[in-house]
Amino acid sequence: MPELPDITAYISALENRILGRELTKIRLASPFLLRTVAPPLASIEGERVRKLRRVGKRIAFGFDNGLWLVIHLMIAGRLHWRAPNARLSGRQNLAAFDFAHGTLVLTEAGSKRRASLHVLSGEDGLHSIDPGGLEILGSDVGAFRAALTAENRTLKRALTDPRVVSGVGNAYSDEILHAAQLSPIAQTKKLKPEQWEGFFAAAKQTLQLWIDRVQAEALLGFPEKVTAFREGMAVHGRYGKPCPRCGEKILRIRYADNETNYCARCQTGGRVLADRSLSRLLGSDWPRTLDELEGLTRR
Repeated sequence: MPELPDITAYISALENRILGRELTKIRLASPFLLRTVAPPLASIEGERVRKLRRVGKRIAFGFDNGLWLVIHLMIAGRLHWRAPNARLSGRQNLAAFDFAHGTLVLTEAGSKRRASLHVLSGEDGLHSIDPGGLEILGSDVGAFRAALTAENRTLKRALTDPRVVSGVGNAYSDEILHAAQLSPIAQTKKLKPEQWEGFFAAAKQTLQLWIDRVQAEALLGFPEKVTAFREGMAVHGRYGKPCPRCGEKILRIRYADNETNYCARCQTGGRVLADRSLSRLLGSDWPRTLDELEGLTRR
């Protein structure tokens, strides 16, 4: 699933291509993609894109008439910049957003259709889909600790709950916890006071590192190869490979639609977590599906 660094790169690439440009036409290959009926999708055709904003893991396009088009890519959704009037052929092509000089195409791999479009009115409409999580890069350690300890959760769950932290999912939570040398199943309310400074620093440094890397790639062209498994990651997607810090093999816990990658020596004092009881412990702190997790909003 594209997370904060990937969404930031998409927005940077789109700013150079569509800000101030008229969206001439929208073509949908899958009617199930659109999750709202009012305002109608046609109401943003012929309007100019004036704003681009990240809302958690969503990309929001703001138009002259005060409407917002919001794209949530979920797990397998991706964006592509193609020639004007690009054809929408093949199962993976779900929508095309036509501009005079090019077409933005939304694709989704696999058989499950999780990606979504919303058309919303004004800032209030946009706020209605914002889960409300903390923006780590604009925060401080006090706010970070307060957000993560509002409820007692495992660190993995707290980092990936969109109501707690904005824009962080499975991949970058693994990277943050490895950088902080913390166990994914440690409880937020059991962390020692001195651990919070290091945890917060690791979160900020990890996100900024990957924002810089991914945006540098986007400067070379539209980000066409957005993936959760990136060369240079420390633990995520590296099961069985050596930890870059200590050389031990990376381990994993599997549960629901997800898995957690970690280094036992660096993060859990040598304790192996991937047994049935601990998988159930982590699973009990996690929604059954990623759709459920991404649908969480503040009440």
